[in-house]
Amino acid sequence: MMQMLLLFSLVVVACVLCNQLTNRIGVPMLLAFIGVGMLCGVDGLLGISFDNYKSTENLCTCALIFIIFYGGFSTKWSEARPVAGRSVLLSTAGVFLTALFVGVFCHFVLGFGWLEAMLTGAVLGSTDAASVFSILRSKQLSLKYGTASLLEVESGSNDPIAYMMTTVVLSMMTGNVTAGSIADLLFTQLVFGVGAGVLLALITKWFLCRVKLAGNGFDTILLVAVAILSYVLPTLIQGNGYLSAYICGIILGNSNIPNKKKQVGFFDGITNLMQVTLFFIIGLLSTPSRLPEVILPALGIALFLTVLARPIAVALLMTPFRAKLSQQLLISWSGLRGATSAVFIVSAIAGGAVLENDLFHIIFCVILLSIAIQGTLLPAVARKLSMIDESGNVLKTFTDYTEEQELQLIQVPISEGSQWAGKQVKELSLPPETLLVMLIRGAETVIPKGDTVLAEGDTAVLTADAYQDDERIRLAEIAITEKHEWCGKEIRSLALKKDKLLILIRRGEQTIIPQGHVVIEVGDVVVCNSTD
Repeated sequence: MMQMLLLFSLVVVACVLCNQLTNRIGVPMLLAFIGVGMLCGVDGLLGISFDNYKSTENLCTCALIFIIFYGGFSTKWSEARPVAGRSVLLSTAGVFLTALFVGVFCHFVLGFGWLEAMLTGAVLGSTDAASVFSILRSKQLSLKYGTASLLEVESGSNDPIAYMMTTVVLSMMTGNVTAGSIADLLFTQLVFGVGAGVLLALITKWFLCRVKLAGNGFDTILLVAVAILSYVLPTLIQGNGYLSAYICGIILGNSNIPNKKKQVGFFDGITNLMQVTLFFIIGLLSTPSRLPEVILPALGIALFLTVLARPIAVALLMTPFRAKLSQQLLISWSGLRGATSAVFIVSAIAGGAVLENDLFHIIFCVILLSIAIQGTLLPAVARKLSMIDESGNVLKTFTDYTEEQELQLIQVPISEGSQWAGKQVKELSLPPETLLVMLIRGAETVIPKGDTVLAEGDTAVLTADAYQDDERIRLAEIAITEKHEWCGKEIRSLALKKDKLLILIRRGEQTIIPQGHVVIEVGDVVVCNSTD
């Protein structure tokens, strides 16, 4: 047990450090996670022999649930709505056409059997949400014509279609399939998947908006359970769990539920952990020494998929919408393959599919090529096609973006001798962008006007824009003891560094705003801010 915990923690630390390195050299972080898995695997430094496809399927499915749920939860529908129709068309018909083209290529060019060729096309039909989201966010790629939102919705919603096609092909491989059973499978997958996602999201929204949960963090715990249920419940009744998870996520993420921004932050972190886990396990499951055997068919599939299959599908579907050529080319290049393709082929092998070719390593190699080449060059391709929107902000496409500036209320007591006492509001010299919104006078609340006179004992309530860049704030609390060098001294006599500021002093239940004549006493807690 201790060895497993040690390995897991070291792997996560290694992935985080590799992420720092890949960001510096411009390589997608997901490639680093796969690389760490390969280094730990059978041909790597640790030599861990791991070939359990069933365990891999279970672990990767759990990770994929959170990735797909968060894909919906973090997508801002107000930004995505204008391109939703085109996104859904790409995530349905686009996936089908891409899979069909790849299947035909694998059969006629590579010599795969028809069913094995179509299985290859099905698992490679969808673009990878984890890869697309991470590159758009990490590289701050704001794209013209709503392309960022289009890619996010497409990559987040096309996994269910690829999963259904994979399921249909696997059913055909068993031989126990008819046209009626395929139609029934597609119907139950779509209807139960959509129905479960919508129903669960609406119930959760109603509950969170009407029930105040006891204790901090329980709303987050509830959403974790809901994310899992959104996959499990429809799956138990033959519905599409991935479709349900995505729909449930997008409804909840765009609903006015309590603490939503905190939920986005939590799921952002947990999804990153799931990505680390998923790509590490896929790398661990691979056998790098077998890659030379499959490099030629994998390279052929990757080239055909990137240069012909995806661009033709995009052109057929986007041209009727009069999409510009530059946008079509960027959408085509952004069709990264990743986690879902790996999970689906692992599921096929774990389900007992009899394959003539080493499809796992072929698909694995295609994923490596896609992330390494397409992912790395995506920012450069976007610039080359003049698709970068310099005035835009890609974070607007996510639900944790707040366009309106948050306001901060400031309480200022009018004490004896205050320079504000006895003055009218119009005579006050307030800082820029600051407004006096209220006076508290005993038990009375006064709405100030220009001729309102402030009196000693009043409490003025001001408002100003809240500071947003919390990363630069470094606060420290200093407890004053008898031996502390500041004890018994006036603030103006302290030798403070130029980049250090005393913000406030807590003295029992009293909060003191530091002024030069204030003497620091034993038991005080001084709050400081500095840039070091």
